[in-house]
Amino acid sequence: MIHAPDNTPQRLTRHLPDEAATLALGADMAQALTPGLVFYLEGNLGAGKTTLTRGVLRGLGYAGKVKSPTYTLVELYAISRLKLYHFDLYRFNDPREWEEAGFREYFNPDSVCLVEWPEKAAEWLPKPDVEVALAIVDEARNAVLTAASEAGKQWLSQLQYTSPI
Repeated sequence: MIHAPDNTPQRLTRHLPDEAATLALGADMAQALTPGLVFYLEGNLGAGKTTLTRGVLRGLGYAGKVKSPTYTLVELYAISRLKLYHFDLYRFNDPREWEEAGFREYFNPDSVCLVEWPEKAAEWLPKPDVEVALAIVDEARNAVLTAASEAGKQWLSQLQYTSPI
């Protein structure tokens, strides 16, 4: 039996010339979201991780303030029946805090988790479905979205279908 090649995308790239483009990418990402997905948001300070998260939330219809949870480590956004957890682990340095706060429970089939600075808690985090690498290039940004699981591949395929990149 001959199998057709898998045409599901493994990686998508988008140039983001300004903040509006980063917000638009986030809104596009929201259209393909399904519960259970884990996203690692990677990039230096100022690369646009929180702006991208704000775009995702706006794309889901959330109109409130979106702030980086640098000091609280996590912010919960309950939108309809979806629970979106936005982690910022930049200041994370105590593994006991992870267990005591019950963060592991937030990564479940009913929620979506966006994690900034995942390398700070790598051994405690579940593997990502999608890695989003944001890089500053001159005055703009580049985003590279890479599937890291089968669910991530399906999400990227849906993203490409709903918003060609």
